[in-house]
Amino acid sequence: MSATAKIKRPPRVGDNPLFRTILIAVVLVVTALFIVAPLAVIGFHAFSQGWRFYAATIAHPDTLHAIMLTVVTALIAVPINTAFGIAAAWAITKFDFPGRRLLLVVIEIPFSISPIVAGVAYLFVYGLQGLFGEILADADVKILFALPGIVLASMFVTAPFVARELIPLMQAQGRDLEEAATSLGASGWRTFFSVTLPNIRWALLYGVVLCNARVMGEFGAVSVVSGNIRGQTNTLPLHIELLYHDYQTAGAFAAASILALLAVVTLVAKVALERRGAGRRPALAAPVAVLTENAK
Repeated sequence: MSATAKIKRPPRVGDNPLFRTILIAVVLVVTALFIVAPLAVIGFHAFSQGWRFYAATIAHPDTLHAIMLTVVTALIAVPINTAFGIAAAWAITKFDFPGRRLLLVVIEIPFSISPIVAGVAYLFVYGLQGLFGEILADADVKILFALPGIVLASMFVTAPFVARELIPLMQAQGRDLEEAATSLGASGWRTFFSVTLPNIRWALLYGVVLCNARVMGEFGAVSVVSGNIRGQTNTLPLHIELLYHDYQTAGAFAAASILALLAVVTLVAKVALERRGAGRRPALAAPVAVLTENAK
């Protein structure tokens, strides 16, 4: 055998055209059955009684209130969780301190606990018979069965989203740039806005998009702490359930179409951010170069 003879590469699974075709077909069928079909059913039933019925359902005071309450909850919970995620990621990746690993575990807790369990936990803390129930009642402060309880429950279930997107990225980037900026005399805020933020912006936006989608679609925890009061404490997912239980199927699907549209928008935003790299291709040297020029 000649020494220059090419070594035959062993066959790979993907080289088999039949296997590749079957695999792609299976994926397409599963996608059609479990993702496309439900969305198509929602759209079909939402408009099954015509545009006028659809518009009347969306314009109903209870539906409008549910939409407004959902939006207000997102406007409060998402910025707070964004700030928490940035602070947690910054602390964990840029500093060494006792309890650092414990903080990582605590951040993951909402992913390992059922949202309903979280809602019940809030009942035992802020409910009338809960830990702070009597104190809150004496101060005439209402947490549960009101907007504060809905916001707290939504914040709990979505707390890890931003932090989970930022921590791996910031760990991979290391601390060299921040240390260089500090050595040049930059303050903590200046270091964050000029060095850290430009390198994590796409991952940050990605986490915010996911956090917002989860807040608007949260059901379990909110259903426990809201009391399901029609026209008062019902978010859009809870309102959809009430319509369905009232045998208003077309109305329930009409309201559900809004959440389905949100899911599609979230998916488009997710794909767009992934194409931009979601923070994986930052210009690492630029921020420090700017600080160096300013230092001169």
